[in-house]
Amino acid sequence: MPPEALREKRTSTIASYRTHEKDTGSPEVQIALLTERVNHLTEHLKSHRKDFSSRRGLLKMVGKRASLLKYLATHAHDRYQSIIQRLGLRK
Repeated sequence: MPPEALREKRTSTIASYRTHEKDTGSPEVQIALLTERVNHLTEHLKSHRKDFSSRRGLLKMVGKRASLLKYLATHAHDRYQSIIQRLGLRK
């Protein structure tokens, strides 16, 4: 994917998950961006099974997303429920 397409996808994700006009770093935005990267890297690893460096990065991203979700669950449970429902996490 060209860099312009990635940048556009990232800005559209930020726009759809932000909480106010100038929001770029709220937990919801960070979780959405991490989920997007996790899904992309999961597809990559399906065809490149021995790419252990990328697998390590994937595990670090999943851990970071889990800690952000845990933060939201303890501090703002309604926002937590909203984000997991919108992203399709936690069946």
